[in-house]
Amino acid sequence: MRYLLILLSFFWSGELLAQQPADSVYNLQQCIDIAIKNNLTVKRSELDMERSRIYWQQQRAALLPSLNGSVNHGISTGRSLDPFTNTYLNQQISFADYGVNANLILFNGLTIQNSIRQTSLAYQAGRMDFEQAKNDITLNVITAYLQVINNVDLLTQGNNQLEVSKQQLQRLQVMNANGAVKPSDYYDVKGQQATDQLTVINAKNGLIASKLNLLQTMNVAYSKDITLQRLNATELPALKFTQTANQVYDMALQNLPLVKAVALRRQSAEKAVKVRQGALFPTISLNGGLATRYSSAARRSVLIDTVEVNTGSYIKTGTGNQAVYSTNPIYNNEKISYGDQFKNNYNTQVNLGLQVPILNGFLNRNRVALAKIDLQEQRYTEETTRIQLKQNVEQAYNNMSAAYERFQVLLEQTEAFKESFRTAEIRFNAGALNSVDYIVAKNNLDRANNNLINARYDYYIRTKILNYYTGNLTL
Repeated sequence: MRYLLILLSFFWSGELLAQQPADSVYNLQQCIDIAIKNNLTVKRSELDMERSRIYWQQQRAALLPSLNGSVNHGISTGRSLDPFTNTYLNQQISFADYGVNANLILFNGLTIQNSIRQTSLAYQAGRMDFEQAKNDITLNVITAYLQVINNVDLLTQGNNQLEVSKQQLQRLQVMNANGAVKPSDYYDVKGQQATDQLTVINAKNGLIASKLNLLQTMNVAYSKDITLQRLNATELPALKFTQTANQVYDMALQNLPLVKAVALRRQSAEKAVKVRQGALFPTISLNGGLATRYSSAARRSVLIDTVEVNTGSYIKTGTGNQAVYSTNPIYNNEKISYGDQFKNNYNTQVNLGLQVPILNGFLNRNRVALAKIDLQEQRYTEETTRIQLKQNVEQAYNNMSAAYERFQVLLEQTEAFKESFRTAEIRFNAGALNSVDYIVAKNNLDRANNNLINARYDYYIRTKILNYYTGNLTL
């Protein structure tokens, strides 16, 4: 029965695998989600954010009083001090000490409060870094995804070009066999077909390379069966980007997580200076504790009886001397129980402490100076980030403007070459145009179509980059 169940499970697994589709189709959102999930930079950024959150929580917990308990058990042999009587004994003693201590900082130059604000700002900066990492990988995936779609369109365009050459070559092959066309025209078109075949091969290689780049960005293994949801170039928006470079930069300052992160770190560094300055002030603390102890050598005397004893003295009476007796107690030296010692040795203490830093090798003052240097470095980092951001925005805006102008020119050029090829094909089929002029017209149209596809996607990618800077990156 066990073997039968194993065979059935293998058969069922095979059936399930057979039912699964061979191709895996991904849309853009799925690619982005997979990339964010698998990207190690995003994962490390998330860990850094979580680490900052724990630091913040730890500083908040510092406002609570500290409470510690202690238990100490031991055995002493030979001459040792009895913890119960505080006298020396020469015997084996078992002893135990129990204590609970509490401490509450009342004032320490607002060090704890400023530390809470410092770590809170650092945690917020970590969150911005995490968002920035996700935005970066999102932009990379969008760019790589569009590049794949771009190459898909180029491959489609190449196949269309090749199909036109094949149809023309089939027509000329019949005419050439009947002597109805010049052999040079036939071989010119045949050579053009080979050129179109090379274009298709190059387009296939470009598609594979771009798909490999996308999958590497997603951090998944390459598979030739993976396909992407189609996005035709004609469906992409072709309207001109309306915002100016200065407007994009202003929005980036307000929305870009990278800018927010460096600003928060600068604010955190400002709080760090106050934290270090707090160590220059006295510390006032409230302390309290409970303690008790036990010793195996602890003994106590218990009265168990009394006895009359002749003292040897006498008194004279009228009848003679009468002996004097005294009552002497009889004690039993017994061990004090553990519970009684635990209760009887119980003690409490409360104290208010003041610690004033006077001279400690100028350690605190040097720490303040170092914190100020760190603050100045964060200010430089923030300023550098703003400068680099402005430069990147200006460069991205210029690239977008050039891409838009190139796209508009190629739109007109493609329409012109389309009409030129249409008339050239009619004349060539009618025998009124030689093969050289026909091939020139065809190559002009093919090149214009390819350039138009590249320009359309290039402009679309450039607008996405600007949307990324404005914090409005969408699919």
